[in-house]
Amino acid sequence: MTARSGARPGDSPGPREPCLDACTPVFVLFEGEETQSNEYVCKPCFKLTSPELTEFSYSDYDSVATFNETGAVDFTGLLQDYEDAYVTLEQDAGYILTQNLQDGSVRSGLSLAGWKPGKDAAAQAVEWWEFDWEYAKSPNTTFYQYSDENNYVFDQRGFNAFIKGEASTFLTNNDSRLLLNTVVTNISYNAIGVTIDNEDGSCIQADYAICTFSLGVLQSDDITFEPDLPKWKQLGIETFSMGTYTKIFLQFPADQVFWNTSYQFFLYADPHERGYYPVFQSLDGEGFLPGSGIIFVTVVQSQSYVVEAQDDEETKDEVLAVLRNMFGAENVPEPIAFMYPRWSLEPWAYGSYSNWPPSTTLEMHQNLRASVDRLYFAGEATSTEYFGFLQGAWSEGQTVGILIAGLVKGVNHTGEVHHEMLHGTTSQQEYNAENGWEVSSFLTYGFA
Repeated sequence: MTARSGARPGDSPGPREPCLDACTPVFVLFEGEETQSNEYVCKPCFKLTSPELTEFSYSDYDSVATFNETGAVDFTGLLQDYEDAYVTLEQDAGYILTQNLQDGSVRSGLSLAGWKPGKDAAAQAVEWWEFDWEYAKSPNTTFYQYSDENNYVFDQRGFNAFIKGEASTFLTNNDSRLLLNTVVTNISYNAIGVTIDNEDGSCIQADYAICTFSLGVLQSDDITFEPDLPKWKQLGIETFSMGTYTKIFLQFPADQVFWNTSYQFFLYADPHERGYYPVFQSLDGEGFLPGSGIIFVTVVQSQSYVVEAQDDEETKDEVLAVLRNMFGAENVPEPIAFMYPRWSLEPWAYGSYSNWPPSTTLEMHQNLRASVDRLYFAGEATSTEYFGFLQGAWSEGQTVGILIAGLVKGVNHTGEVHHEMLHGTTSQQEYNAENGWEVSSFLTYGFA
């Protein structure tokens, strides 16, 4: 969930045409609050001291049109079939949790609830819309603490505007404490401190360090640790998986927009391949960037790897072929701009965000989170409650930062708990703050 921008801290968006070379819009979940009048309102998840992102719009998931290779065809009724099955799956998952039973995959839970898409292309597209689009994986992976609203951020400064704004409250221009474009190659740690070696030959010594590498980077061989991380830590890192989520943007002439801009989403059921350019989103509509001519399509995981390996022209031709199936070849012109990221190839990311495999216990995840001597770990992957989300990365960084601040001030702390012996299931007693679980698994805010 990263955006790119050429803006400096404190810059305002300023009047300019929407473009594809300055920002990659992202989604943000907002925290829900009920008012005394029983209205449900949303607020930013974190109270920031810097100016917040100002340009965003709620995603309306009822604003969807459906298509297959012949053009427009209505299979929205399948959405309710999936959602009915998902309610049953959630109930079964709660029973598994409370009874400390063997975990299963979402795929098995949906099948037991009667959802079996098989080779039905429309059902496969619906399943992708409901599951893959969120998790960047098919339902072979395994909480409603925030609202069910998604805010689509298209602030022209880029999503990192609030990060730069926060940093500007304690960093100055060209602050020597902030090292940009510096590649870490090795981390040495022990009971009295940490030494970080960089590619340029420089090194940093500290009493404590927080490692916020993505799970993808931790699983690569790009960084070495001295001594090697203990086996329990290595197993924790290697057990979890990294999803890849790719948004492919096209911009068409404003006077040649061929889709109905009153819809936000267009769901495509390919007759041959599940997840083949399945969900298009319009940014040329009310509340977004009207007149921009921008539409984008999302692919995940295996399809992401395919487009990452292709050049832009090959991917563009494939996307245009799908759009011409959907809207008619005579109606779809050549785009005037085209771009997409290649997350799994980025050496500082190697993917988009983490996921839990089926039957993975809370003990295993705590081993991913746990410190080793004076080396601590944080990031979205270490968040028990909100892995994969910005909220998880923020809260984990805050938690570890507060912990180390206490240590620096002399507060006694023996380090985060880890589990040398792993059990096959997670007992109810283990759902506690020590293992990173500080909220109820059953709190739904009425969204069940």
